[in-house]
Amino acid sequence: MRASLVAALFTAHVRLSRIPVSAAFSGASSPDPPRSSSAADSYVSRSTANPDASAPFYSGSDDRRARLDAALSDIGLEASVITDSPEFRGSAALRMYTSFILPKSEGALASAQAPQRASVIANSIAFMVREHRSHQEEWLCNHDRSLEEVRSLEGPAHPLTIILDNVRSAHNVGNILRAAEAGRLEKVYLCGMTPAPPNKKVLKTALGAAEYVNYEQMGSTLELVRNLKERGVVVWGVETTSKSRPLWKVVMPKPVALIFGNELVGVDTEVLKLCDGIVSVPTYGLKNSLNVATCASVLIWEALRQWEVEPENGTEGN
Repeated sequence: MRASLVAALFTAHVRLSRIPVSAAFSGASSPDPPRSSSAADSYVSRSTANPDASAPFYSGSDDRRARLDAALSDIGLEASVITDSPEFRGSAALRMYTSFILPKSEGALASAQAPQRASVIANSIAFMVREHRSHQEEWLCNHDRSLEEVRSLEGPAHPLTIILDNVRSAHNVGNILRAAEAGRLEKVYLCGMTPAPPNKKVLKTALGAAEYVNYEQMGSTLELVRNLKERGVVVWGVETTSKSRPLWKVVMPKPVALIFGNELVGVDTEVLKLCDGIVSVPTYGLKNSLNVATCASVLIWEALRQWEVEPENGTEGN
């Protein structure tokens, strides 16, 4: 029995290695010769070109292949790009394609038989193809800088402080922290009930940026505003009011603190009364305001744009 078990394991190993059993027993041990360019150019996936008829759930594979190929064609991607190209050999896209045609469990088979499943899988494969190709293009800057690269950038943090006055959504807070890190801002204050790290939802949308942001939790926005003004910081509220000045018509002072309020009630009116000025982002539809995280990003990059063009702006926006 032990001998038969060893033989079975050896045969399985040989199959996985894709070495003919006869060659293995004959003592052939030399490595395969290097693949020629012509061989690479003519590469065809074995599992998809000639699926093993003895594989579990092989029945219906031709129909699943036809459905998936048609779904891929509908979104502008030919299956041969994945199955015949060495570029996608061993790729996630090819594995997903193969798994749909030859599912490995009863559950996967039942899922593959669902009417819309081929379309869902086709879109997932198309995304994987785009992702794969984007990684091959050196001119795309779609990766984060290293800490060394960030430290090598000249200049201190931009003199812009963000104050969140009782912002409710942890997702919004995370997005704003991410924007603050990307803009290299001086500080972010999280006031009142505003969620803060290590809140999981905050960290999820911050995408790793929170640990690189200088932030602080404060109980009272009013006390914070008074303190900042005593230190010479110009404080603006960002709110839609009859007293607001359109963002496009103001000049961002240095240093400046911008206050963003709760998603439902906005910035506390008592806080607005203490502000040196109030600005708003003009809207042109039914809604009179933007999502608070979107609005914060607009204000941050407008400030950076102005300071990039004219580094020595005054405080004409007061």
